[in-house]
Amino acid sequence: MTDQAVPAENEPEKVLDTPRLEPKRLQPLRRLLPFMLAYPVRLSLTVLFLLVSASASLAIPAFLGGVIDEGFIAQNLDNVGRYGFWIIAIAGVMAMASGARFYFISVIGERVVADLRQAVFSHLLKLDARYFDTNRVGELTSRLNGDTAIIRGAVGSSFSLALRSMVTIIGALAMMILTSPVLTLAVVIAVPAIIFPVMLYSRRLRGMSRNTQDALADLSAMATEMLGATRTVKSFTQEEVQANLYEERTEASYGAEVRRLGARSILVALVIFLGTCALVGLVWWGARAVFEGSVTAGQLAQFMVYALMASGALTNVSEVLGTLQSVAGSTERLTEILDTEAIIRDPENPVTLSQPPLGTVAFEHVDFGYDPASGDRVLRDLSFTVGKGQTVALVGPSGSGKSTTLSLLQRLYDVTSGRILVDGVDIRKVRLFDLRQRFAYVEQEPTIFAGSIADNIRFGKPDATEAEIEAASRAALVHDFVLDLPNGYDTIVGERGVMLSGGQKQRLAIARAILKNAPILLLDEATSALDAQSERLVQIALEHLMRGRTTLVIAHRLATIRDADNILVLDGGEIIDQGTHDELVAKGGRYAELAKLQFRAE
Repeated sequence: MTDQAVPAENEPEKVLDTPRLEPKRLQPLRRLLPFMLAYPVRLSLTVLFLLVSASASLAIPAFLGGVIDEGFIAQNLDNVGRYGFWIIAIAGVMAMASGARFYFISVIGERVVADLRQAVFSHLLKLDARYFDTNRVGELTSRLNGDTAIIRGAVGSSFSLALRSMVTIIGALAMMILTSPVLTLAVVIAVPAIIFPVMLYSRRLRGMSRNTQDALADLSAMATEMLGATRTVKSFTQEEVQANLYEERTEASYGAEVRRLGARSILVALVIFLGTCALVGLVWWGARAVFEGSVTAGQLAQFMVYALMASGALTNVSEVLGTLQSVAGSTERLTEILDTEAIIRDPENPVTLSQPPLGTVAFEHVDFGYDPASGDRVLRDLSFTVGKGQTVALVGPSGSGKSTTLSLLQRLYDVTSGRILVDGVDIRKVRLFDLRQRFAYVEQEPTIFAGSIADNIRFGKPDATEAEIEAASRAALVHDFVLDLPNGYDTIVGERGVMLSGGQKQRLAIARAILKNAPILLLDEATSALDAQSERLVQIALEHLMRGRTTLVIAHRLATIRDADNILVLDGGEIIDQGTHDELVAKGGRYAELAKLQFRAE
C-alpha cells in the first residue's frame, strides 16, 4: 500500500482550496475578453455586419412611414410600389449582413470556448500534486466540460444578441427623436421605470447560477467516482445506497435549477408587463398628438415601430442578462482554476543537469509533512545516497514514508527542510521537465490509458517508432502476449486497462519505462499485487529495465530485493536500519524478523 496524502477521517473533505468570489454582477465576463480579442479580424467583421444589419432594420420603418403618408393617405399607388421596392432591397442587405454576423460571432464563440478549455486543461496539468489532493477530479471535470458547454451556448448567440439589441435600442431612440421629440419624451420617462427594476432583480440570478453549477459539479464528481469503482460498489452491494445518494444530489441539482429558472421567468414577465404598460401609454400619447396635429399618422406608425423595436430589444437584453448570469458563474468557476498558481514551479535561473547523466541521488536531512501548518511530519531527518548504477531498496510498514520519498524525489512536493540532490544538483534549482526526464517510474497500480497497447507504451516517448516500441515490448515480455491479441499492438485495452490482467498491466508499464530510457528508475512495489507466475515474468522484465540504471525500489516482498546494494528500513519517516540483505539479517533487527516470517512462509 502506497503512502498518499489523504484527509484525516474526522476532517471535512475539501472540495476547493481557492477562495469563492462574492457575486459582482457580470465582472467575471471580462476574463473572456482576452480570448475574444485574440481574433481581431473576425471580431471586426462581426461588428461591421452587426452595424449594417441593425442600420438596415432601422431604415425600414422610415420607409414605412412614407408608405402611409405618401401612399395610403395620399392614395398614390406608385409611391407605395417605390417605397416597397426600397424596403425589399434594404431587407436583402439586412438578411445577408445578419447571416454573416451570425456566422462570424458563432465561429468566434466556438474558438473562444476551445481556447478557454485548452487554457484550463493545460493549467490543470501544470498544477502540483497538492492541488489534486484537495480537489475532486470529477468536480474539476465538470468545470472543464459542463461550464465550457454553458459558455459555448451563450458566447456566440447571447453576446451577438446583446450587441445587436444595444445597437437597436440606441438607433431606435435616435430615430424616434428625429421622428418626434414630443413622443420621445414619453419614452424617456418610461424606460427608466423598466430598466431599474430589471437591473435590480437580475443581480439575484448570478448567485443562483453559481449554486446550480456547484450542484451539477457535485453530481458529476459523484458519478465519476462511482462509475470508476463499479466492481467495488458491486462487491459491497452498494448499488441501491449509491443510487439513492445520487438521486438526492440529482434532486438538489434540479431544485437549484428550478429556483434559477423561476427567478429568470419572473424577470422576463416583469419586463413584458412593464413594457406593455409603457407601450399602451405611448399609444395614448401618440393618438393625442395625431388628434392635435403635431404629428402625422405615418410619423406615429413609424414612431410606434421604432418603439416596438426598442421594446423588443429591451426584452432581449433582459433575457440575455439572465443567460449571461449563468455564463458569469461558469466563467468564474473556470477562472478560479486559472488564477490558482502552482506551488511547485521552475526556478527563475535554472541550473543545467550534467550531460551525460550521472544517475546519482542524495537526500540530506530531509523533513516533510503534507500539512506544514499542522507540524506533522511524514519524513524526519532522512539522509541517504545512491551511487551511479546502484540499487537501493526502501522497506517498512505502510505509512513509513516510502512512496513519499519517491514523490519528493520527482518534486511532486517540496521538502519542508533539507534538500535532495540529483547528479549533485539541488532539484529545486532545476527545470521540472529536465528533472523528471531523469526518472522512469513504475507504480504499484500502473496507470493504463483507454487507448491501444502501442499508445500506452508510446506514452514513455511520444515520437517513438514502431521498431522502438516493439524492442521495449520484447524486453518487458509484452510482445509475446500481444501476438495473441486480435489486433496486436492496436488492440484497445479499455478504460484503466480493464481488458488486461494485473501482470500484463505491469509489464506494459515496464515497457513504457524502458522506452523512456531514463537513467534513474523508481519502482513502487511493482510486484506486490501479483500471483507467483505473473511476479516471475514481471521480475524478469524488471531485471531488463534495471540493467545499467540507478534504481530506487519499494518492496514488501523481500525476495525481490535480496540483491540490492543497500536496503533502508524506514519506520515513522526515519531510517532505523540499513545495509545489504545479509547484513541486516545478521543484525537480527526488524528486517531480520520480517525476512524470517516471509521466507518461512515461502
